[in-house]
Amino acid sequence: MDTRDVIRITAVTKTYVMGATEVHALAGVDLVVRQGEMVAVMGASGSGKSTMMNVIGCLDSPSGGTYELDGIRVDNLDRNRLADIRNQRIGFVFQGFNLLARTSAQENVELPLLYDRSGKRIDIGAAAQKALERVGLGERRHHLPNELSGGQQQRVAIARALVTEPALLLADEPTGNLDTRTSIEVLALFQQLNEQGLTVVMVTHEEDIARYAKRRVELRDGVIIRDEAVVDRGDAGADLAAFDRRRGGAA
Repeated sequence: MDTRDVIRITAVTKTYVMGATEVHALAGVDLVVRQGEMVAVMGASGSGKSTMMNVIGCLDSPSGGTYELDGIRVDNLDRNRLADIRNQRIGFVFQGFNLLARTSAQENVELPLLYDRSGKRIDIGAAAQKALERVGLGERRHHLPNELSGGQQQRVAIARALVTEPALLLADEPTGNLDTRTSIEVLALFQQLNEQGLTVVMVTHEEDIARYAKRRVELRDGVIIRDEAVVDRGDAGADLAAFDRRRGGAA
């Protein structure tokens, strides 16, 4: 099956000016991510990992170099166009879920479609229901976030990321607020979505999380120091089953 470049970053730099000091957060980064890959972006604090996520997610523009997202050059777009690209082509999953507290699961998932200015005609309710079913929460669509477990809240957030059928799922420390079992459960869902063809980029500082990706990219001092396939990749579904067996099958 032919695949396309979802991310193509070439010689990207990012410099922040703090008073009289220039901070070079990214110092000439090259990165290509193909459709269907699952990549973990790693690095210690100050490595440039968060800046890289902001650039990939079109939340910030690079100071230099070029960035093509799903065939569209985005490094030179204005803020309004970047907002449209984010909404239409990137699904975001954050550590803190970022759900509206007094809004049902379904209404939370519908939100990106309410801001879609692409002109597509779509049944918003049906699309949200489909996304919730895809993450195993179709029967919980009317529940408020405080009526859901942490893992269920993160799955609602994943459904919200999927509802626009994006080219890229971008997850920032997606298991940071979850216990061990729930973390593995979320990673199993990511692997399942990836096997269905969705491109996934996870930003993480944890080796235990990165081992579930297909590829590991590590930054240090604003440059990529390692870019390699994950050897002995973890199978989150199998690990989840093994975890439950050790706990006597408790969910």
